[in-house]
Amino acid sequence: EVQIVESGGGLVQPGGSLRLSCTISGFSLDEYAIGWFRQAPGKEREGLSAISTSEGRTYYMGSVKGRFTMSSDDAKLTVYLQMNNLKPEDTAVYYCAADSSWVRLFFYLSNPRQSYEMTNWGKGALVTVSS
Repeated sequence: EVQIVESGGGLVQPGGSLRLSCTISGFSLDEYAIGWFRQAPGKEREGLSAISTSEGRTYYMGSVKGRFTMSSDDAKLTVYLQMNNLKPEDTAVYYCAADSSWVRLFFYLSNPRQSYEMTNWGKGALVTVSS
């Protein structure tokens, strides 16, 4: 059974940093690409970034490129999202999702309205950026 658990959310001041973790079970990072999405109150889901350890790829959408960094620890079955220079508009629930296809995950990252078709999601971690 595929399970995904996000952790590391919390309250941070503007300009601060936070690191989210996405810990998986039931599969390995070699088998699945992992993506991060977020949804702010009253807004649509947004794709942020993705990583494939098997293909050695990472990708960032423009809104977070240069500020957010994904990394993975295969031994811990954990993917991280390091978020720097956080802004109030980064306030959202952050979700981790897995897909066995990098191409498909990339599609969903770019077309988050259709990401609801994905079946492997965590429950989310709330990030609040506020002074």
